[in-house]
Amino acid sequence: MSRSRRHSHMRVARRRALQKVAIPHLVPCPKCKTPKLPHHVCPTCGTYAGRQVVPVEEAGRRAS
Repeated sequence: MSRSRRHSHMRVARRRALQKVAIPHLVPCPKCKTPKLPHHVCPTCGTYAGRQVVPVEEAGRRAS
């Protein structure tokens, strides 16, 4: 099926200007001070909300 009307370059550019990727907001870990995503387990030390959640030897690896 063909489209009925062609969209101008400006109309397409205005629509695409809103579809940019946001930079993730990082906060320092209270224990080891490495940057981490808020409300997530620290990937370096494995703590969340002041308690150890993930063992230290597994904290650096990601689950696949």
